[in-house]
Parts: sequence; structure tokens; C-alpha cells
Amino acid sequence: MSNIVDARNLSCPEPVIMTKKAMDNNPDIDLITIVSEKVAQENVTKLATSQGYQVEVEEKEDGIYLYLKKSDAMVESAQDDVAILVTNQFFGQGNEEIGQLLMKNFLYTLTEVGSSIKNIIFMNSGVYLTCEGSPALEHLKALEDSGVEILCCGTCLDFFKIKDILAVGNITNMYTAMEILTSASKNITL
Repeated sequence: MSNIVDARNLSCPEPVIMTKKAMDNNPDIDLITIVSEKVAQENVTKLATSQGYQVEVEEKEDGIYLYLKKSDAMVESAQDDVAILVTNQFFGQGNEEIGQLLMKNFLYTLTEVGSSIKNIIFMNSGVYLTCEGSPALEHLKALEDSGVEILCCGTCLDFFKIKDILAVGNITNMYTAMEILTSASKNITL
């Protein structure tokens, strides 16, 4: 038995919220979520896998169908994971030149410490760090290559009109960001 969530033509985070409600209301059955765009597909897939579902994707003429099957495998524990929220392209307040240098050094240091950082979420002007021309791009790509999930606020990218120059990470929404921040064992906000 499957429950169908029709989230076509809805903007994020609505498809994620609708899918999460269906998961909560029907924890023992498989789900089918139908979306219209790739970003919604990616966001629903991330939610589903974080909740212990296996996801199969089928693109049809009338939408993208995500078949969510409850997995017997345990969802990875958030016991030691750290989430970092970056809300500014500069580290701290004050002089922007030193703030830019400190941010670059902070991100470089993350590549060297080999810690338990699982996610770095970029919001507001912090999204500039993930775009072409960023002085920290090399370090963010190294972090992503090492398994750190880099997430960028889609609303912020749209607001600053820089979505087309995103160079590292994936686009996310506030619901997914909040879910990561509230489930991580530790948070760092810059």
C-alpha cells in the first residue's frame, strides 16, 4: 500500500513539508511523492534518506515520481555530527578585509582538522562563499569531496541573483536547514 503526495508545481519547502507530514502520519507504509522540478526532487530525496527510506526516481511526462520505500536499515545516528550555519560572507563583524581572510582561514582549517562536521549550511550573504569567484571555493570543494554536505539557501541565491554561478554544494530550503540544525548534536553559527 502506498500513499501519494502530489506536490507538483509547488515551490520549496512545500514538497518537503508535505512529504514529512505523510511520513509522520503513515510511518509504516511506502510513499510516492510527485514533484515538478529537480530541486524539489533533491530536497525530498534528502529528507527521505535521512528518515530511513530508500528512494527510486522515475521521470514521467506529468512529473518526477519519487518512490519512497521504508528501509529496514537504521538511520545514521546524529551522535557526533556537527552542523555549521554560515550567515555572512565575512567572519565576524568589523573590517571586511580581515573578515574575508578569517573566513577563508576558518574553512581551510576545517579541511585539515578531520572532525565530525557533516553539514555546512550557507544563508543570507554567506551564499556568496559558494559561488564562482569566492576566495574560499577551493576549501569548500575539498570539504565536499571529503563528505561534508554543502547546502545553499535557494531563496538567498535568488535574492542576490547568483544562482547561476553556484560553484559548490546543493540548493536547499529553510525546512531542510532547520531539520539538519535541530537534529545535529552540535551547531556552530557564523
